[in-house]
Amino acid sequence: MESLPPELSPTGYLAEVRRVLEHIEKTQADAVVAAGALIADSIAAEGVLQAFGTGHSEALAMEVSGRAGGFVPSNKLALRDLILFGGEPVDLLDDPKVERREGLAKRIYELAPVEPQDVFVIASNSGGNGVIVEMAEHVTSLGHKLIAITSLEHTSRITSRHSSGKVLKDFADVVLDNGAPYGDAVLPLPSFGANVCGISSVGNAVLAQMVIAESVRLLAERGVEAPMYLSANATGSDGHNDALEARYAGRIRRSAS
Repeated sequence: MESLPPELSPTGYLAEVRRVLEHIEKTQADAVVAAGALIADSIAAEGVLQAFGTGHSEALAMEVSGRAGGFVPSNKLALRDLILFGGEPVDLLDDPKVERREGLAKRIYELAPVEPQDVFVIASNSGGNGVIVEMAEHVTSLGHKLIAITSLEHTSRITSRHSSGKVLKDFADVVLDNGAPYGDAVLPLPSFGANVCGISSVGNAVLAQMVIAESVRLLAERGVEAPMYLSANATGSDGHNDALEARYAGRIRRSAS
């Protein structure tokens, strides 16, 4: 029997969240294990987790870098790095479609404190914008392992905006499917003619934390103490965090931006 469309309501959205979680649990276990191993290998080799996303997918980079319960050796790469570290004018980001451009990702990479043993996580729901595909192509050409977080449903239905004709998943060592539908939004609004309420960020965050859990588990299994952040808002955490950050001095960026 054909299922009914989701209800446009808070509980309808929660039902869609449960659907995404069930999808991840049933289909992504092997990919999560493989991604966790790549990160564990990198951290054990004194590598850094380099995370990149544009648009709303930048939230994924924030989810895995510089936060409580996450790896100290982690960096959030972003389009604004071209301004903060590369001297580009602020109005570069006035173009809301800047993520579609080619020629920016290599510059972002060159500005970052990257070493060969670093592993990359790139998130993009569509997987087809120029800067995302260029970053994926560039880091893998240099030998970095790449974990992609994307919507397989969405990316399978688009035409890449990159000159290669490829999408993010085509370059990845491991692909994680966030379970988002084509268009990302999940609740029908007939008067709008399309759905509302995006869900990809939910799947991205859950997958990211599952992968971190697996990588920490693997490090512990190998007898390696994972370099993890304590909450900066917990008493006594500064000494712990400062000592670990000093260990990675020059390799990680920490700012309010």
